[in-house]
Amino acid sequence: MMKLAFVTDSGTGFSSEYWKKQGIYSVPLQITEGQNTYDEFEDISYAQVIDNLHQQKLMKTSLPSLGKIEDLFEQLKKDGYEGVFCVPICRGLSGTLNAMESAAHQMDLAFYGFDCGTTAVTQSHCIITAKTMYEQGKSIEEIMEKLEQIAGNCDTFVLCDDLQHMRRGGRLTATAAALGGLLKIKPILHVNRKTEGRVDAVDKVRTMSRAQDRTISLLKDMGTNKDYDFTVAHVDSLESAKAFARKIKENFDGATVRVIDLVSAVGIHTGLNCLAVQVFDPVGYPVMVYTDEDTIRI
Repeated sequence: MMKLAFVTDSGTGFSSEYWKKQGIYSVPLQITEGQNTYDEFEDISYAQVIDNLHQQKLMKTSLPSLGKIEDLFEQLKKDGYEGVFCVPICRGLSGTLNAMESAAHQMDLAFYGFDCGTTAVTQSHCIITAKTMYEQGKSIEEIMEKLEQIAGNCDTFVLCDDLQHMRRGGRLTATAAALGGLLKIKPILHVNRKTEGRVDAVDKVRTMSRAQDRTISLLKDMGTNKDYDFTVAHVDSLESAKAFARKIKENFDGATVRVIDLVSAVGIHTGLNCLAVQVFDPVGYPVMVYTDEDTIRI
């Protein structure tokens, strides 16, 4: 069997050091504020990102340094790896996957890339599942088929008060950006495989409470059940996130909902007090990325 390295990025919400302990390689996305560019988790912490948002400092995100990707793949080649299996943040939000493919070809490494159509927990679950299946002797085709099932049953809904961050960052489709200009309207945004990894508007309501109720209705419409993986993420709005998680749990009896900080790569563009919910079918593989020590379970 080919010696294959599994690679992701900090769009998962975890550092390279965390992934190293899992036997997975990761490169940091970049965060720019003013004239300074930082590697996520290495040069700038999540707390610093939140502080910048409170100070209304404009931040931008970009794919990992091309040099870091090339250096990693060069080292993997020296260490005897014959190929890389990459699951970074989705193409609709970043050019990371394309950069990884280019670097792999430069280093004469076999390249297998999967676009998960989103980020965060789904991205993490996909890379862990891919590595687990490969170690079980599954073929690349079998792994890709399983990841397609995970991503195909996933949706990420984003509820935010202020769309200015996303408008400036260019992360909205034209339709969603137009909605942002309407007064007293709360667009319900989402990102999945059907939106090609870009943030699009799925509905609009007039209050955050109605946005939450409509999101739960959309979850039911897509066939979500108690066996799906549920995550509510927030940008410095923990109590609101826990209340939203309890509301979801009431509507999906028997489900467990984790509450986490929204990953920087998204939170920078959504702004403070944003709530997001991500659900997907784990397709028989336990979601192992979060433990009771680093998350809240509702």
